[in-house]
Amino acid sequence: MENQNPSTPSCGADKGSLPGSCASLAFPYIPMQEPNPVRFSRMEALQTGTLFPGLDLPFKAAMQAKTKMSNTALVELMALDFAIDELGLYLVTHAQDQEVLQLFWSYIKLSKEGREKYQKMYGPLLQTDLTPEDGYAWLKDPWPWDEGGNE
Repeated sequence: MENQNPSTPSCGADKGSLPGSCASLAFPYIPMQEPNPVRFSRMEALQTGTLFPGLDLPFKAAMQAKTKMSNTALVELMALDFAIDELGLYLVTHAQDQEVLQLFWSYIKLSKEGREKYQKMYGPLLQTDLTPEDGYAWLKDPWPWDEGGNE
């Protein structure tokens, strides 16, 4: 394809364009995590966007300041679910890490217990949590995130 912008050089298949010049294409290298890495608490993980401090990127600092959440039952369930997802991703490449595997199963157990307790108090969290006996009672007020909904 012909270069349509005369101020941008045509760099060829093995190069990419930079402002005013060409450069070799980069081949990123992503190192594997060590077994049993240091972990944030569930709440810190939810707020930073990763369970592992080694993966906490500096540009996330601005977002962290904006995502302070109250420690409610719903936020605790969100933190557990987030940690379960992160541990599951880690276990894809570290399936033999027994300590993390045990933590994964303990978080799943906590999540199930917390979800059951939460749903008894506030109703279903997901549409798939409804039962035929409930009918379609999805829209009960107040919702947990509404004022007074977590009291």
